[in-house]
Amino acid sequence: MVNKFWDFFKEPPAVEPIQDEEKVKKMYSHFRWRIFYSSFIAYVVYHLCRKNLAVALPSMGADLNLSNTELGLLGASLYLFYGVGKFVNGMLADRSNVRTFLPTALILSAVCNLLFVVSTLFITPGHVTFLGLPSGTVLLWILAFFWGANGWFQSMGFPPVAKSLSYWFSNSERGTKWSLWSTSHQIGVFAAVMLSGFVIEKFGWQAAFYVPSLICIVTGLWLYDRLRDKPQSLGLPDIEKYNNEPEKPNQTNDDDDKRPYLQVFKESILCNPIMWMLAISYIFVYIVRFGTEDWLVKYLVEAKANSLTLASSKLSSLALIGAFGAIGAGVISDKVYKGNRTPINIVFLICLVFSLIAFMNNTNSSLDFVYAAMIGMFTAGPQLLIGGICAVESSSKKVASASIGFTGVFGYLGAVLSSTGTGFMVDKFGWNGAIAFWIFSAVVCIVLCVAMWIIQARRAK
Repeated sequence: MVNKFWDFFKEPPAVEPIQDEEKVKKMYSHFRWRIFYSSFIAYVVYHLCRKNLAVALPSMGADLNLSNTELGLLGASLYLFYGVGKFVNGMLADRSNVRTFLPTALILSAVCNLLFVVSTLFITPGHVTFLGLPSGTVLLWILAFFWGANGWFQSMGFPPVAKSLSYWFSNSERGTKWSLWSTSHQIGVFAAVMLSGFVIEKFGWQAAFYVPSLICIVTGLWLYDRLRDKPQSLGLPDIEKYNNEPEKPNQTNDDDDKRPYLQVFKESILCNPIMWMLAISYIFVYIVRFGTEDWLVKYLVEAKANSLTLASSKLSSLALIGAFGAIGAGVISDKVYKGNRTPINIVFLICLVFSLIAFMNNTNSSLDFVYAAMIGMFTAGPQLLIGGICAVESSSKKVASASIGFTGVFGYLGAVLSSTGTGFMVDKFGWNGAIAFWIFSAVVCIVLCVAMWIIQARRAK
C-alpha cells in the first residue's frame, strides 16, 4: 500500500530519447503551451480557496464575534503552515511527479475549506464547551487548525509549477514566460475577490467557502489529464539543448549533474549568501503583499465607510492591474537589463512606498481604484523577481523547487508577521498605524536590495 502511494507521486523516469527531430519539435511546441496554460489555470484556481477569507472577514468577524487580532490569527495559521510547507514540499516536488502532486494538493485544499466552514455549524459562540473553555475560543482554534491545514496543501501548488517553468523554458525566455505566468497570482486574487463578494452578497459568508471548494475539486481532476512532468519523461531533450542555449555558469544540466541532491541543495542554497539576502528581503515584500491583499477590504469598509461590494471592487483593481507590474518587471529585466533583476526591484519598491502614502491620505473614492492598482503593480514586480526568478537563477535548476521553497519560508514568515502585525496595529493604533507598518516594511526591503546590488556589482568586477 505504501509503495503504491509513493509510486503515484514518484517522479517518472527519463525515457528513451526521441530521435526524430520533427517529432521533437512538434511535441515541444504542443507540451510547452499545454504545461503553461495548465499551470496558469491551476494557480488561478488555487487562489479561490485561499483569498476567499479576505472577503469573508467583515461578515465572518461580526457573525462569530471575532476581534481583528483573532481574525489575524486565522490568516497567520495559513501563512505559518504555508511557509514551512513550501520549503518541505519544494524539496519533495523536485523529486515528485508534477502531474499527480499539484492536482492532489488542490483537491485536499478544497476539503480543508469545506471542513473550515462546516465546523461553524456545530459550535456556537457564547456557550461553555469542552473542559469549560468558552465555545468561541474552541471554535477559533478549530478554524485555525483547518485554515492552517489548508495552508499546507496550498504550499504544494507553486513548487511543482516552478519545476515545470524551469524545465520547459530556457534562461533567455524564462523571465518573460515566468512573468506572464505570474499574472495568475493577480488574476487568482481578482477571481477570488469577485466570486467571494458575489456569493456572500447573495448567500452569506459561508458560500465563499462552499463554492470555491467545488470549483477546485473539478479543476484538480482536469489538471491530472493536462499536466506532465519534465521533458525527459516524454523522451524530449533538455530545454537548453533543444534551444541550443548555454546554461548560466551556476546552473548545471540535470542530465550531466551527478552530484547527490543534498549536496546540490547545500552548495546552491544553504551556503549561498545571495540566497539568504533574497530570502530576508522577501519577508518584507510579503508583509506588504498580504497586508494589502488580506486587510484592504476591511480597511475600506471600516475606515472609509465603503460598502462590501465597493471595497471588493477596489481590491480587485489591486489584483488585476498588479498583473501588468509582474509582466513589466519580467520583460524589462530580460530585455533592458539582460537578466539583472535588482535595479527593477529597487525602482518598483520606491514607487510602492509613494503609492501607499497616497492611498492612506486620499479622500477621493474614485482615486482609491488608481492607488490600489498602483500598490498591486509595484508589489507584484518584486514578488515575482525576488523570491521567484532571482532564487532559481541564483541556485541550480536541479533544486529549482527547493530554492523557491527556501525563499518561500521567509516570505511566509513575513505573511505571518503581516497578518498578526496588521491586526495588532489596527487594534492598538488604528488603520493609519497598519499602513505605516506596510510602508516601513517596503523601506527596509529597499535598503536590503541596494545592499545586494552593491555586493553583486563588486562580485562582477
